[in-house]
Amino acid sequence: MIDKTVRSMAEAMADIKDGATVLVAGFAGVGEPRDLLEGLVEQGARDLTIVANTVGRAGSGIGRLVELGRVRRLIVSWARSNPPGPFEALYKEGKVELELVPQGTLAERMHAAGAGVPAFFTATAVGTPLAAGKEHRRIKGRTYVLEESIFGDVGLVEAWQADRWGNLTYRRAGRNFNPVVAMASRLTIAQTQHIVPLGELDPDHVVTSGVFVDRVLHVPYGDPPF
Repeated sequence: MIDKTVRSMAEAMADIKDGATVLVAGFAGVGEPRDLLEGLVEQGARDLTIVANTVGRAGSGIGRLVELGRVRRLIVSWARSNPPGPFEALYKEGKVELELVPQGTLAERMHAAGAGVPAFFTATAVGTPLAAGKEHRRIKGRTYVLEESIFGDVGLVEAWQADRWGNLTYRRAGRNFNPVVAMASRLTIAQTQHIVPLGELDPDHVVTSGVFVDRVLHVPYGDPPF
């Protein structure tokens, strides 16, 4: 019997190794797997590469991992936080690396990884410092830059509903980066607001198939006010 649900945060976080590349979903806190990030703080893995939309907020989640010196490199679209978090000072001191990626390109680099595409050409960032050192090619009269896919050793996602097979649904804007993070990761861990019996999810509402999910942790926290 397939049952991907786990009983504890420790079980969900098991076997995440030092040096792992961790993909983290979420946009401005919405759809962010906050409990899993706190679980990663407790788990203790170090020398991490974090791929996410932002560098995180001070005192929690990605920001906490950075503050503790557990992150070696960040691949993000936004490298500021309000109020300022620990990243800015550590970056100036050369203690953490940064790769800035346009948000759409970041999403597509993960999507391509999940689809088995190693790299793709895009016009985004052509003529800017973000394209420096990358292969350029003229295609039908327009210049494009080559972007490599981003594969994750671990993906952390937040779902609205899940069943024991790992099929996931999302609530409104909470969908954001979650589907592509799940697709692009070798080990996908989902925290979910609700766990429902097998067969209860409408197949037309399943966004992430259980084939992309390895562990499901039930984290109820109440319905959001929207």
